[in-house]
This record gives sequence, structure tokens and C-alpha cells, in this order.
Amino acid sequence: MTNLLYMFNYIKNDIPASIVVFFVALPLCLGIALASGAPLFSGLIAGIVGGIVVGSLSGSNIGVSGPAAGLAAIVLTAIGTLGGYQNFLVAVVLGGIIQIVFGVLKAGVIGYYFPSSVIKGMLTGIGIIIILKQIPHFFGYDADPEGDFAFLQLDGENTFSEIFKTFKYIAPGSTIVGILGLGIILLWDKVLSKKGKFFQIIQGPLVAVALGIIYFIITENHDVLSISSNHLVSVPIPEDLTSFFGQFSFPNFAVITNPDVWVVGFTVALVASLETLLCVEATDKIDPHKNVTPTNRELLAQGTGNIISGLIGGLPITQVIVRSSANIQSGGRTKLSAIIHGFLLLISVILIPRLLNMIPLSVLAAVLLIVGYKLAKPKLFKQMYDLGWKQSIPFTVTVLGIVFIDLLYGIGLGLLVGIIVILLKSYQNSHFLHIEDKSNGKHQIKMTLAEEVTFFNKGAILKELDSLPRDTYLEINLLKTRYLDNDIIEILEDFGLKAKERNIDIKLVSKRGVVENPPSFIEFFRTRPKSAMGL
Repeated sequence: MTNLLYMFNYIKNDIPASIVVFFVALPLCLGIALASGAPLFSGLIAGIVGGIVVGSLSGSNIGVSGPAAGLAAIVLTAIGTLGGYQNFLVAVVLGGIIQIVFGVLKAGVIGYYFPSSVIKGMLTGIGIIIILKQIPHFFGYDADPEGDFAFLQLDGENTFSEIFKTFKYIAPGSTIVGILGLGIILLWDKVLSKKGKFFQIIQGPLVAVALGIIYFIITENHDVLSISSNHLVSVPIPEDLTSFFGQFSFPNFAVITNPDVWVVGFTVALVASLETLLCVEATDKIDPHKNVTPTNRELLAQGTGNIISGLIGGLPITQVIVRSSANIQSGGRTKLSAIIHGFLLLISVILIPRLLNMIPLSVLAAVLLIVGYKLAKPKLFKQMYDLGWKQSIPFTVTVLGIVFIDLLYGIGLGLLVGIIVILLKSYQNSHFLHIEDKSNGKHQIKMTLAEEVTFFNKGAILKELDSLPRDTYLEINLLKTRYLDNDIIEILEDFGLKAKERNIDIKLVSKRGVVENPPSFIEFFRTRPKSAMGL
């Protein structure tokens, strides 16, 4: 009851935001279905289930779920491999079940281990790719479906060749209505929204879409200014309620014993869970109210959504950054926004599919251009540069990977570089080496190990020990060390043997006392107390 009261307190924020999310989600649901080689209606089913079911079960206030562009290639391949869409739906259901298992096992904690630089790079990369992919739609020349975010496109072009080709074939009608729509959205955002509550309740994108429909109707028969049908929204139009329900597909559970179905199901679960957890981290980061999404609950919600989507013919579902960021930018405050957007999709495809099919894609491209710009503001690049190379390099690699390959590869490359940076930092910070003085013909050297020393530090410590000159008095200080990996103990054991040959005396200082030339480092650490401070 408390949650319901909380949500209804912000209904004035959530309804306008849900309308914007609806307009963003509609072409993406259809485009991702087309890019996946699946029935167009399957994308709408996933959008509806993602909004209503996942939105209701999720613990996120601002996350919005639906079909994901990152899964399009997997779906396209799997449909052919498994012998048809109904066979693939079995894998979607299994994927949902596996996601629920992930949630029960509390695997959602994985999401917390992605570096901030990679998350920021993901947001920026998606913002850039949204802008690049929407430019052709804005000017009315693009054979590639909405939702194909990969660099190499389904129409044989790539992201940049498509843009260059577009400028040779600009469609006047789409361009005019796109510019008008963009102007209205900017005017609403920068000026009118500050003039009164009316302009806050009625969002600029809604006015832009209404203008686009009016423009289409007025210019429909004009030779130059009309908008071609392939640059309008294309929702399937059922003749009656019976034909509407006939668009639903159902899984062929006869193939459940096929190992390939289980492989695809696990792949869907793994990729969908990873995309969701990344999106959760990203949306929480850009949420102005800094809500924290319970990740394990999110996996349970996504798993339930995928089971239901698969059972009625929908595509796999994830939380999606494009819809979620549009929700945040439009002022959405609670999960009611995601739920309402799902109902808007459901009601509109039943009652007004013909009206939806009058919406120019260039107007929706204008909406997405604003979303993309707010995700990839130029000042963010300077901020990341100012943080130093350890932040800026993983950030830049993630952005370039997303733009020039695709979302998952970009994140993977950024994460790999982030891990390398961590290893370098660990290498550098494994110990402090102080040469204090010389006396009695021996070098006096003190090596203080860090609080935690793992196998990552092997290289640095081994290098320093091997470089010690003969006739050295070495003090190894472990007073601050709480954890010492067995790999490091073995290095010290080996060095203890070499030290005798090189006339190196070793003084080991720990919380247990001081030991001169320990006969065996392994025995010393094996008998230490098990407490964390036992060193």
C-alpha cells in the first residue's frame, strides 16, 4: 500500500514520461524484431511484457525493459539453427528459468564489479551510436531497421557509409518534419517547460509526433513533400480481435530434449542477464535521485518476463538503456512509468494501429537524437580525460568498441582494458621499497608489503627481489599486510634459498614478532593464526 501511494504521488511525472518512452520503444520493438528475423509482432509482445510484467516485479524505479538490440544477432542465428521461431521460443522460456536460478543464487552481485569508466563508456557509446544510427532515419533514407546498433548493418552498409549515402538521397518530407519535430522538442525542453505546468504535463515529443501525423495526412498525395511508407511506423494491423490473437506464437516443447535448445537458452540467459546488470548500473548512475536497484530481484523479474514472453511468442527481454534513459530524461520517478508505457503499447496496437502507422520515423528519430545527445555530452569526454589515463583509456576503448563493433564487444573490450589497468596498478602498488643506508659492508634495504598482496603482484615483487645486490640486509615488513597469497609465499620461499648463496640476510617483521633468516617461509605462514590480522 505504501509503495502504491508513493507511486501515485508522482503520477504527474510518470504519465508524461511513459508517453515519451512509448514513442521511443514503439519503433525499436518493431525494428529489433525485424533485425532478429522474427515476426514483427514478437517485438511488440516483448515490449508489452517488459513494461507491464517486468516493470511490476522489478525493484528499479526508472529502468524500462523490452527487446534488446544486443540479442538480435543471437536470435537471428538461433532461429535458423533450431529450425524455426516456435522452437526458439522454448529456448526463451528456458533462458527465463535460468535467469530466475541466477537470481536465487544471488548472481546479481556481478553487476557491481564493472568499473565506473566502462559504465560511463557504455552510456556514452550508446549515446553516440543512437545519434549516428538515427541520422539516416531523420533524413528519410535508410533500409536498415530501427534497433540494429551493430557497426556492420543488415542492409550491407556500415554505420558511416549509411550516413554518407543518406546525404545523396535526402527525402524532403521526412527531413522537414524531422527538423520541425526537433525544433519543437528543443523549444519545449529549453523554454516552454519553464513557463507553466501545462508544458510540463504535455511533453514536447508528444506534440512533435502529433505534428508529424498531421504533416503526413496533409502531404500524403504530394509528389515531393510526402513521406514514403517505408519511413513510417509499421505496426501489424489485425482485421478483428480473432486475427489479433492469431499473431501470438507458442513454443514447440517437443524440442526441449534437443541439446542445442538448452545451449541457446543458457546463452540467452547469460547475455540478457549481463545486459540487464550493466543497464541497472548505468541507469542508477544517471538517475538524479540516485535510487539503488536490487540486482538479484531484477534477475528474478527479468526471468519471469522472459518465461511469459517466450510462452506467448515474444522476443527475449532485458532492461534497456535507451528506454531507461529516455524515461529518466523525461522526468520519470517510479516504476509506474514503465508499466504505463507497456499498457500504452498494448492498447495502441489493438485500438489505433492505423494511426500509429502514420507516425514518420524522422519525428521519432528527433526524439532519439535528444536522448543520444544527453547520454554523450561533449563535456563528459573532458571530465574523463581530466581523471587520468587509468580512467580515460577504458572509457575510450568502450566507446570505440560500441561504435565500431557492437554493444557487447565494446563492453568486453573496455572491461578487458580495465582489468589490465587494475593489474598495472596492482603491480605498481604491491610494495614500497626503501634503500635506507649502508653499514658493515651490507646494503640496508626495507621492503614494506601492501595490505593485500595477491598473485597479481608476483611480477613486481619477484623483479625487486632478483635485483637485490649481494651482501644485502633485507627487512620484509608485513605489519600492514592482512592477506598474503600463497603464490607470494612460494616466491619468498624460493628467494630464501637463493639468499644464502648471495649472502643476503633476511629479517621478517610481522604482528607475530621478528624472525631472522627464517628457515622456511612456507612453514612460518602455514602455522600462522587464521585470523585476518594473523600475519
